[in-house]
Amino acid sequence: MSATGLIASFIATGRLYGIGIGSTLTALQQAIDFDFVDVVDEDGDSMRRDYGFIEFYLNLDQDWRVSGGSIELHRLAVRSDIADRWCVAMRDRFPQYLTWDELYNEFSNLPDAPSLQNIDQGDFQEYRASETRVSVLVSNDHEERDEWLGHGDVWSISVG
Repeated sequence: MSATGLIASFIATGRLYGIGIGSTLTALQQAIDFDFVDVVDEDGDSMRRDYGFIEFYLNLDQDWRVSGGSIELHRLAVRSDIADRWCVAMRDRFPQYLTWDELYNEFSNLPDAPSLQNIDQGDFQEYRASETRVSVLVSNDHEERDEWLGHGDVWSISVG
């Protein structure tokens, strides 16, 4: 599956590499084999696992459980080396830039794709699949793409 297909599936299911809200830290470690940094809050009951452009948020109950996550595609515009290393480790080539039109084309071809709510957020357009609790933020600033994202480029995809 292409990375665009993987992202489209994430929107449709709320799961990335099989990991979604409620997944355990053990399941996350088994699903993603890549360098990471864990940032635990002062109280020790929430944590962010940062893989560079993919993050998962976890809360501690009896075990660490995923409470959300995001794909921060905007980071790849200036750090394509992260995508290169990810491709070697995980076999998925994430694009340096991804337009909403490209992603929506892939998403709309999925069987039983949930409906999306379109919400104007000023400099961003949000497309939200309430059914899966996934939001896509798309640049709405009307700037042309240069080294940075331009109008219509996907900024991030998050669940939570």
